[in-house]
Amino acid sequence: MFVIAILLVIAAVVLFFVGRATDSKGLRFGALGAVLAGVFSLIVSMTYVISAYEVGVPVAFGKVGSPMTSGMHVKSPFTDVTTFSTRPVDLNLSDKDVVEVRSSQGGVMYAEVTVKWAVVPTKSVELYKLAGSEDAIQQRLVYPDSREIVRNVFARYSSEQGYASDREKINAEIGSLIKERLAPRGIDVTTVNLRNVKPSDSLQAQIDRKIQQQQATERATEAARTAKAEADRRRIEAEGIARANRILNDSLTDKVLMNQCIDAFKEAAAKNPVYTVPCANGSSAPVIVDGSKR
Repeated sequence: MFVIAILLVIAAVVLFFVGRATDSKGLRFGALGAVLAGVFSLIVSMTYVISAYEVGVPVAFGKVGSPMTSGMHVKSPFTDVTTFSTRPVDLNLSDKDVVEVRSSQGGVMYAEVTVKWAVVPTKSVELYKLAGSEDAIQQRLVYPDSREIVRNVFARYSSEQGYASDREKINAEIGSLIKERLAPRGIDVTTVNLRNVKPSDSLQAQIDRKIQQQQATERATEAARTAKAEADRRRIEAEGIARANRILNDSLTDKVLMNQCIDAFKEAAAKNPVYTVPCANGSSAPVIVDGSKR
């Protein structure tokens, strides 16, 4: 706009002198209009409006000025203003940008991470010196540092911890380290989300084999536990029978056996003729029964 203002002023001067020489009122009015347009263009070139949720960095003749907050500002016509959004920006490390990581055991996995970051307005000048633009901040600072930290953190954990048991812990550690790395540069990392961890094909095959081995081991352990329980049950049962037999053997004297034999004989004689019955130690007591006589 400043160049346009200069051209309009030059055009106004030319029209004024030509109109004066030719005594043309039209050219004089044209010169006046050109002057007014030039002044307006000059005013516009000296003002700059910073939108809400933005911060501006003025640069004049290679010198960086103080940050410009949202609102209207007066600047030199020779000052260029680079703006940065202060709204959070998402860096999605997925698809073609997915992070290939290795566990402490050497297993390859693919981690999908989202980093939500924003420019700190008071640090916009430092960011301009480091990167130069908002896109460059993400590509030169947030993107490479985030990928490096994700790889370094996963390298301290085993494959199983990485894709299953310790994902929340890994996510928290990654977030803490990224914030610590980028905060001094003027980048506020608000959220780090470890969305997904996928094992590589070779690692998945190893996982499947390990699961199968664990299942086989569990089945064998359960079978051994069942067999031991059955063996213990049979041993206890046998010990009980043996103990009962010893008690019975100790309590069965000749007199007891004789009494039991006589009782059994009486019950049998009530129904059938009995002529002789061996009792006790094998001796027999001859008894004749005809079913009605004693």
